[in-house]
Amino acid sequence: PKSAISDRYKRIAADNEAMDRLLVDLFLESYRKPPRKIWLDLDATDDPLHGQQEGRFFHGYYRCYCYLPLYIFSGEHLLCARLRTADKDASSGSVDELQRIVGQIRARWPKTRIIIRADSGFCRDAIMAWCETNDVGYVLGLARNKRLQRALGKEMEEARLACERTGETARCFRDFRYRTRKSWSCERRVIGKAEYLPGKANPRFVVTNLSTRDADAQHLYEDLYYARGEMENRIKEQQLGLFADRTSSATLRANQLRLYFSSFAY
Repeated sequence: PKSAISDRYKRIAADNEAMDRLLVDLFLESYRKPPRKIWLDLDATDDPLHGQQEGRFFHGYYRCYCYLPLYIFSGEHLLCARLRTADKDASSGSVDELQRIVGQIRARWPKTRIIIRADSGFCRDAIMAWCETNDVGYVLGLARNKRLQRALGKEMEEARLACERTGETARCFRDFRYRTRKSWSCERRVIGKAEYLPGKANPRFVVTNLSTRDADAQHLYEDLYYARGEMENRIKEQQLGLFADRTSSATLRANQLRLYFSSFAY
């Protein structure tokens, strides 16, 4: 706030909205001309806490007290680093951030196609419905369940027989329509990967609104969805190399400012 400028006890006057915009502006300015297509990768990660910081919660998956920051990258460009308490769903706040970022990108690049990509922690009807309404593509991991595994039964048997015959990993794909019984608002395209490793079944699923003309099942899973894993390296670079996990201030607001510093350094 402006009042902080003249306050002897406040050393930094931070405009969070302006810093959010600047991260996206720097990304836009890195291109000489608008690209035909961009991918936005979303992920959440743990930021372990070792004190009594505001908003500390114990996270059962990470087995520690932590924050749960949301990151959005496009390639090597960091577009969003939002600090959140660990009592949130991994996807919490994603629609708000996407609405802000996509709106800013389209104001400069109205013809660029935008596709988001994330793991199953972001496979939420609110995110998919927003993308469908706003002409944004998505490729999201989908947690397996008994119905999905039954739908992939024939392909899993084919993969098992191939694996037993060759002794090597075998995989098949199925492209089908699917809707959950309660949580989804409509039927959607799902890709099932029927994979058998020696002695182990490994079925996996993704959901997408990309058409078969955009990508067939194998290409969509092996090339488009697999590329999501590269984002994890970008998060590690920021956390391990630029101290993005150094959130030791007492308040959540101050720790968000620390995260901004690491983000701009990145």
